[in-house]
Amino acid sequence: MTSQNLDQFLESNISDLKEKGLYNEIDTLEGANGPEIIIEGKKLLNLSSNNYLGLATHQDLKDVAKQAIDSYGVGAGAVRTINGTLDLHIELEKKIAAFKGTEAAIAYQSGFNCNMAAISAVMDKNDAILSDALNHASIIDGCRLSKAKIIRYEHSDMADLRAKVEEATGSGAYNKVMVITDGVFSMDGDIAKLPEIVDIAEEFDLITYVDDAHGSGVTGDGAGTVKHFGLQKKVDFQMGTLSKAIGVIGGYVAGKQSLIDWLKVRSRPFLFSTAVSPADAAASTKAIDMLMKSTELNKKLWENGDYLKKGLKALGFAIGNSETPITPCIIGDEKQAQTFSKRLREEGVYAKAIVFPTVPQGTGRVRNMPTAAHTKEMLDRAIRIYEKIGKEMKLI
Repeated sequence: MTSQNLDQFLESNISDLKEKGLYNEIDTLEGANGPEIIIEGKKLLNLSSNNYLGLATHQDLKDVAKQAIDSYGVGAGAVRTINGTLDLHIELEKKIAAFKGTEAAIAYQSGFNCNMAAISAVMDKNDAILSDALNHASIIDGCRLSKAKIIRYEHSDMADLRAKVEEATGSGAYNKVMVITDGVFSMDGDIAKLPEIVDIAEEFDLITYVDDAHGSGVTGDGAGTVKHFGLQKKVDFQMGTLSKAIGVIGGYVAGKQSLIDWLKVRSRPFLFSTAVSPADAAASTKAIDMLMKSTELNKKLWENGDYLKKGLKALGFAIGNSETPITPCIIGDEKQAQTFSKRLREEGVYAKAIVFPTVPQGTGRVRNMPTAAHTKEMLDRAIRIYEKIGKEMKLI
């Protein structure tokens, strides 16, 4: 007999989430995650994917992945420190380092794993971490795992950051102090104030850590937010994923050779989890190579992002202050955001509602992610549907 306490806990809490409009229904795609998708037999215009450059379905990546499977099999077979390190992994890490302008890089199984691994490998209970208030959940969890003192500063508020840095460093209570921020904030699309953050870090000898999951492939002509500001030599940790603009799966940290050497002997997900598959490593390397050789896809992404923003803003939707192709349509009330998303889907646009705890309560939204694979006709169709539903719900 299963636990009655567990059953009561699950039933009451799931019911509560549904009542508040906070329960997330998971949809199943019947095919590839491209600019258009099929769910329950219906074709939908897809504005919810992180596949920014359309590389997840790119033929060149599929070809190298198939070749890797034929040569190496479907799995690495072991953790990296035993005999799971393939020459494909070494090639990938060299390519990432060249892409990010650093001495070296280390590849992980996911971006979430990176933050769990890297932060706790360097920071401990005798240290402090200054973390932006809107940092990703994986950063928050990585900071907690390290047992360091977590000091939250107001989102992109440099005066608040400076004040808290002065307090932390002036107390003499901590051996090391780190400042950590997303490069691009995924819910609002704004970019971290990295030049100001680096200036403060240099003044107080802080360790700098930038999570560029939504910046790699997007900002800096594709090379990321650190490159966007020309700060490759001044940021200690450049972290990113291989699963968004890169189009595959996995994550990485790029930095000095000594840092990467340390992470390879002290970061637990690297030590105790099987390496990414040969196909994933080969496809990721190919994607990065493409981005280093051409900015065509990057330019198309920005063009489409600007086009969608202009269209939605002209209709009167609140789209926030995004500085990237990420285009939030802020509704406010969580239930209304869920209803808006549902109506969009009924009319042929798949744009998921984002509600608490992913965003603060009262800021429910539909987040649009235009990609390089969308055509102008697709975006025009989306704008027309937004207009129809917005007027129907009296949002515009």
